[in-house]
Amino acid sequence: MLKAIGSKVNLMCNETYLAVEFMDCIKDVYDNEKVKKLDNWEQHNHTSRLQHSINVAYYSYIICKKMGWDYRSAARAGMLHDLFFYDWRKPSSLRTCNHAAWHPLVALDNAKKITELNEIEEDAIKKHMWPCTVVPPKYKESYAVTLADKLCAVIEFFDGIVFVRKLLGSRVESSI
Repeated sequence: MLKAIGSKVNLMCNETYLAVEFMDCIKDVYDNEKVKKLDNWEQHNHTSRLQHSINVAYYSYIICKKMGWDYRSAARAGMLHDLFFYDWRKPSSLRTCNHAAWHPLVALDNAKKITELNEIEEDAIKKHMWPCTVVPPKYKESYAVTLADKLCAVIEFFDGIVFVRKLLGSRVESSI
């Protein structure tokens, strides 16, 4: 079952309107071979970069849908916002600045290689790390992706702690 963290919606269920509409927004990028490879990279505490992207895409979609904004662009940007293939925890001579500033540019470049992007999608991918990036987002959908990214990162981090607690048992519980 494919779902966003914290959600009960099976995104592969053809009988759920939200799932069908969401998957329709992201299907072309979700099915891309390079995007699928994100499943091989850990993002936050036992969450793959692909799962993180699904989480961000889904909650960006939900926020924008409820607000009456361009939910398709937000969902697609959420799927592509972390389209990079290096371990951000390890120093690299390939990067000339910090990861928070560098990876949105790498992700945008990689996204442009696999699909056509509109202005909202480009802005959301490029500026999703604001305020770590100097220039703020231009579109409200970009802010939704930025917010969803931060919320999902926090949820994934704490879900990872719960996972470790379950894995190690009560010994961890008493020391935290």
